[in-house]
Amino acid sequence: MSVERVEEDDNSSAAAAVATESLRYYSVAPGVRLNVRSGPGTSYNLVRVLPEGAKVHIYCQSPGTTISGPYGTSNIWDNIGNGEYVSDAFVQTGSDGYVAPRCG
Repeated sequence: MSVERVEEDDNSSAAAAVATESLRYYSVAPGVRLNVRSGPGTSYNLVRVLPEGAKVHIYCQSPGTTISGPYGTSNIWDNIGNGEYVSDAFVQTGSDGYVAPRCG
């Protein structure tokens, strides 16, 4: 019985490792201190500013204010945390379209 318990713990650890490895982080454009807003647009409140060299995980994406940046012109906003959005035009996703599910 204790052997089964150890195997369950090993499986849990392996699953956690896989989940951690599957998180993908994207680089913010070099030399940019990026504004983080409370919603998908420039009319939303400024929450904080990301430092130069920041990397972000995109949980979901929403259409919003159209912005021009180093990676083109886009109306896609990346949700990087609870109530935190950045313009996709400043995030190197390698795509002009959506790379994550739409925010619900």
